[in-house]
Amino acid sequence: GGGNGAVPPKPTGSPVTTRRDAPSINTTNINTLLVAATQHVERKQPSEELQDKLLFLFNNLSTSNLQEKIEEFHGLFGEEYYEWVAQYLVMKRVSIEPNFHNLYMNFLDTLNSPLLYKAVLRETYRNVKVLLHADKTSNNFSDRTILKNLGHWLGMQTLAKSKPILHIDLALKELILEAYYKGQQKQGQQELLYVVPFVAKVLESCADNKVFKPPNAWTMAIMQVLMELHAVPDLKLNLKFEVEVLCKHLSLDMADITPGSFLNNIEKAQTLDQLSCPKEAVAVAVEGGLSSGGVGGGGGNGNGQGGVAPGQGPSPSQPLFYYEDINVSSLAGLVPHLQINGQLTLLQQFPQLKQYILPAVEKAVQDLLPPVIDRSIKIALTTTEHLIKKDFSLDPDTHQMQLAGHNMVHHLTAGMGMITCREPLLISITNNLKTSFTTALRATTEEQKSVVEQAAQQIAADNTELACCFIQKTAIEKSVAEMDKRLAEEYEIRRLTQNDGRRYCNTAALTYQAERMPTELRMQVGGPTPPQFVVYEEFTRTLPGFLPSNVPAVAKDMVHGKMEFIPSDEFMQILGKCIQEISQHLRVALAPPNNPHILMMRLLLKMSMQLKISRNFSTLLTLLQKALEGLLEGMNPPPNDPELFVTFRDCHLLILKMIQNPNGLSADVAMRHVTRILLNARDDIKYSPRAIILLIGLQIVDMKQLDEFLAKAIENGRNLIALSCSIKLVNAIVSAEKRETPITDKDLMKTKETLYKLAAGIRSLPESSAQLLEPFRLDHDIRLTSALPGMDELDRAPGAPPTSSIHQGMISTPELEDPPGLYEKVEYLLSEWVRHFHQPGRLLKEGDTIYAAYVARLQQQGILRSDDLITRFFRISVEMCVDLCYRTLNEPSLSAAMARAKCYHTMDAFVKLIVVLVRYSGEPTNTVTKINLLNKVLVTVAHVLIQDHESKSTDFYQLAYHRFFIMLLSDLCAPDPVFDTITLPVLHAFSSVYHILRPSRAPGFAYSWLELISNRTFIAKMLLHSQQLKVSTLYHQLLIDLFKFLAPFLRNAELTKPTQLLYKGTLRVLLVLLHDFPEFLCDYHFSFCDVIPPNCIQMRNLILSAFPRNMRLPDPFTPNLKVELLPDIAHAPRILPQYTQHIPPNLKKDLDNYIRTRAPVSFLSELRGHLQISTQPGNQYNVSAMNALVLYVGTQAIAYIHSKSSTPSTSTIGHKAHMDIFQQLVVDLDTEGRYLFLNAIANQLRYPNSHTHYFSCALLSLFAETSVEAIQEQITRVLLERLIVNRPHPWGLLITFIELIKNPTYNFWKHDFVHCAPEIEKLFESVAKSCMPKQPASSTQEESQD
Repeated sequence: GGGNGAVPPKPTGSPVTTRRDAPSINTTNINTLLVAATQHVERKQPSEELQDKLLFLFNNLSTSNLQEKIEEFHGLFGEEYYEWVAQYLVMKRVSIEPNFHNLYMNFLDTLNSPLLYKAVLRETYRNVKVLLHADKTSNNFSDRTILKNLGHWLGMQTLAKSKPILHIDLALKELILEAYYKGQQKQGQQELLYVVPFVAKVLESCADNKVFKPPNAWTMAIMQVLMELHAVPDLKLNLKFEVEVLCKHLSLDMADITPGSFLNNIEKAQTLDQLSCPKEAVAVAVEGGLSSGGVGGGGGNGNGQGGVAPGQGPSPSQPLFYYEDINVSSLAGLVPHLQINGQLTLLQQFPQLKQYILPAVEKAVQDLLPPVIDRSIKIALTTTEHLIKKDFSLDPDTHQMQLAGHNMVHHLTAGMGMITCREPLLISITNNLKTSFTTALRATTEEQKSVVEQAAQQIAADNTELACCFIQKTAIEKSVAEMDKRLAEEYEIRRLTQNDGRRYCNTAALTYQAERMPTELRMQVGGPTPPQFVVYEEFTRTLPGFLPSNVPAVAKDMVHGKMEFIPSDEFMQILGKCIQEISQHLRVALAPPNNPHILMMRLLLKMSMQLKISRNFSTLLTLLQKALEGLLEGMNPPPNDPELFVTFRDCHLLILKMIQNPNGLSADVAMRHVTRILLNARDDIKYSPRAIILLIGLQIVDMKQLDEFLAKAIENGRNLIALSCSIKLVNAIVSAEKRETPITDKDLMKTKETLYKLAAGIRSLPESSAQLLEPFRLDHDIRLTSALPGMDELDRAPGAPPTSSIHQGMISTPELEDPPGLYEKVEYLLSEWVRHFHQPGRLLKEGDTIYAAYVARLQQQGILRSDDLITRFFRISVEMCVDLCYRTLNEPSLSAAMARAKCYHTMDAFVKLIVVLVRYSGEPTNTVTKINLLNKVLVTVAHVLIQDHESKSTDFYQLAYHRFFIMLLSDLCAPDPVFDTITLPVLHAFSSVYHILRPSRAPGFAYSWLELISNRTFIAKMLLHSQQLKVSTLYHQLLIDLFKFLAPFLRNAELTKPTQLLYKGTLRVLLVLLHDFPEFLCDYHFSFCDVIPPNCIQMRNLILSAFPRNMRLPDPFTPNLKVELLPDIAHAPRILPQYTQHIPPNLKKDLDNYIRTRAPVSFLSELRGHLQISTQPGNQYNVSAMNALVLYVGTQAIAYIHSKSSTPSTSTIGHKAHMDIFQQLVVDLDTEGRYLFLNAIANQLRYPNSHTHYFSCALLSLFAETSVEAIQEQITRVLLERLIVNRPHPWGLLITFIELIKNPTYNFWKHDFVHCAPEIEKLFESVAKSCMPKQPASSTQEESQD
């Protein structure tokens, strides 16, 4: 999106353009081309001034100024610079700007310089070959994208202009063959990922050329090779897609192209070398950088010379070890693979130094192992967990879910470990070796230092890969157990349902998929389809950092929960008989050979023969899919010839029975796959009642899943195909019951009930649906069922304002087509208003007259005749304004400031129109009419925004909407007698629509949304008079929306740049609130801390540091400060909204009983069970319930102590029911739960009040009473981590920590964890000095030494 309502910035990493479609961010990396350019130093390089002029020329090139720029080019560059210009154009422009290929080609054509044209063509071929020769073992997406772009450019230069691509320059057929052959050798398809998209882009230019378009023999020969490649069973889906898109672009039917046999020519493939890397290129790659003869204008060191920037780190090296080679049971596993180069000068002179190499490597591994494993596993587990739970939410198969999780977490952990530790390992090993060698040699000369440096770097480089693999494998093996822990609950649910004989169904996931996901992306009951599961199988093929042949996939030989298919002799005999029968049917068939049903039978025979040859599981699944899809397609409609109908049906049923046979997949496995394929088939063949009835008869389809699917498909009564199919199936089942078949009345029960409901409300259905359902209304005794539940209410926190009117408007926004001529009418009326608005002098003098005349014009045109027309008027007007903004922002001739001004020109006029209509709607005192109109406008704009956001996706611009809301709010909140009376409803309306447009609903609007809710006018109106207006709860809800959106991102330690911007903006909003409206943060601190992740310490400190403006905060560093004597310490703070509802009712009842009677004792032991909700690390506890419980118990304790005319202290709070609960929790909870519990206490350490006093005493008491040092250490950690971040620090936190380290009662400085490491000890001393500036440093040091 646009970002904060501004025009998106132009890219700065490469030459930028001001033309249309310029990308906002350029992520393509041309390093491979830059490095290879060092071979061509003979090019004459222009001066820096000329280079800058060429850069400026291309930056501003457009169709409108083409001739002007060509004349400018002629005046700047002579023929001696053409080689350099060609290199610049191809490398810096064409390779990364595919959207401007036509513009650059027009430039060359208009320039009409054969010399430059040939130079550009040569440069194109050279760069294509550089990329084809580049290393393809790593997944370099940039190189693939650039090669694809150059393919498109090459096609435009040659084929589109009827010029051939000569075999001597580039042999496309042989290129595909070589890529295929090398992919087979390496058991991968990396070369094909480069070559196939490149060839497809080259051939695209044939489409509009009379010479090369099909059926040109040269073109068709290449297409036959691509079709042969398309038929390869294990070919990646994206490669198949490239071929299919090319066929569509060339208007070719894939069925008409006969696949060749070119890829079988292994002898020819062995002689090809178009993808080989020449030695010269290798040498250049080693040297790196750009010579002075390189292309200027793109980076470099300031003098026109490029180069690899220092500190970029080593490029990814080739894997050296198989996974099984590395033994990670101990560090001794490094010894067999340690590389020591005896030829090094240092080791020849001092061979005794070899003994320091292994310890240096071991130390580097030991130092990096914990943080790398923790980071790698954390990221990999979180990513895998979310994806697995989403993709397998509807899959009952525990084993398949576990297999996918293991495969994915293996791959991600390996990748994360590799990229995290490789460079730190190299640096660490080098430093360790230098230190050891220097120490061992003692007095070293400058020459020895140089030799030591070189030797350390060489040895480190030789052993970095080994150390990296050791860390990777250690992390991988730990990740499997952790993955199973995270998914344990999912496994258990599925096992329980299976043991109980029930069918697993996640109703929440099913409802979410059905209601919110489009059909193309919707997950189906039964889990991922075979093509979808291929994604998880791909994770087993290669493991980052290891050689590919021995991948450690868990259950590597398992696919879809079944051992890799090893057909028995019995199965092969059945398959042979099937092939014979299908062949016999085809021989005797009287239908013509091109009959569609005959062609499908031939395909079935071909796939059966492939299975006989390959004998693998993937071919078996492909055959099953072809048989099932063929049956669905061929029976809808069936063949006209009765004999052909029987033959076609029997051939397909023959295959299904064979696969269903116990020697094949078995009945259960076959049923699962058949059901999945059926429910995910194309809509035009899926609803084939004849075929489904045959499948039901074979008992090869899961009736429960089919029932749920059909019921969902017909629930609105508008899917006529599904409705007709469901009626026929229900009727067929009724007749089948009469024939005493295995089908019972319970089959398709939900489908029947849905049909009954539709029939009961037949009058509200379209006529076509009503005609289909009429028999049900006549033949069955309909029971009227309760109405289906309506739309869910907006999720909101307790105490949030109702948004029903706004939300109802969102639901009821009309979707029907607009009346003819309405668009033109609105366009005329809007343009007329814009013209009036931008005559400020006339508006000032005759404003009321103009307004009245325009409203009369709206009435005359019928716009104000009905609510529907008013809504349509607003919607079309908004769409026009937004469309104008999109067109303006993409206008190449306008600067950013001019573009914004042009956008504002119309949008500001539209806003003023709304203000006028609100002002003059109804009587001056009739506020209801004005607010209803405002709500209608806001609903319409929100509706347009959401639709625009969903359709534009990443191309969404926020500018127009941001300007609309900010200007409308400003006008409605300006001092005005009319608007002053509706301030509260206006704020309510804006808050409600902002809640609807919250970042989780429209992420692309997040930046503007944050700016809107932090607008000074909005905050001031919402909070400045909150006591009178009672609207602070509205603003509280908006901040909750913001925190909830940020929470998943903030849990990640490293924030992306967009998230950093949003986070910084949030902190600034909190700082404004802390400075100007601290009472607001004081009141709502509990609910804010409830949704902020525990690791966001500074954000939480900002909230907890707030204190009332009328309070004078005592200095926490005052010696002998008597907290209990402070005047405010006995007053209880206000907590909003009501927090006790977060405590489960049963728990609260038992809790109140225990606090009152201190019985039963079993309550304490059962308390953890009430708070723990899962076994997944990081998500084990109900955090909201724990926070609420801690605060509730504390408030009850304070009330009890005050009732005894006492004040809280470490002596008065002990030995009571309240502290019993706290002490039980701190002992019984595990590390994660205890951390959350202690955080809940620390969240109440704020400004002087009774809560701060009590919870400070409680925390100190827990520290003093426990004898477990781990608990004391964790209490210290919770306090310390809040103090070591930047200010502000909550007052209660400071006084608690000062008391802890200062009072000898707690013996703080004598605990082992204070002295566990020198860094920790220094940290405690530093914090102690900042907290107690007057304490002598010597005393602290003496205690530390003790």
